Amino acid sequence: MKRKMLRYEAKPYKMFTKEMRLFTLTGFFIGLSLVSLFLFTAGEPNPEWPSYWRIKPLVITPLAGAFAGFFCSWIRTKMRRFENWLWLYTILAIVFSFPLLWIGFILGLDGTYWN
Repeated sequence: MKRKMLRYEAKPYKMFTKEMRLFTLTGFFIGLSLVSLFLFTAGEPNPEWPSYWRIKPLVITPLAGAFAGFFCSWIRTKMRRFENWLWLYTILAIVFSFPLLWIGFILGLDGTYWN
C-alpha cells in the first residue's frame, strides 16, 4: 500500500499585516495629537524663530510615534506564540515605545522650545 505524501504549501510572508498598520497609524496619531496639543497651547513663540517653525515638530514627532507603534506591533508578532509571556510584551512596549515618542518630541522641538 502506497502512502500519500502530504504537501504543505508555504503561505506567503506578509511584512505589513493589518495589525502592524493599525499600530503604526495609532502611534502616528498619538504623536500628532500630543505635539499638536503642546504646540497650540504653548503660548506666544519667540519672534527670532523662522516663520514655519511648527512644521518640523508636526512631522518628526508623529513619525517617531509611528515607529514606536510599528515596534510594538513587531514585538507583539514575535511574542504571539508565547501566550503566557504577554507580560513581557507589555514591559517591552512600555520600555521602548514611550522613550521613542519622547525622543521624537526632543528632535521635533529642538531649536525652538527645546533649547
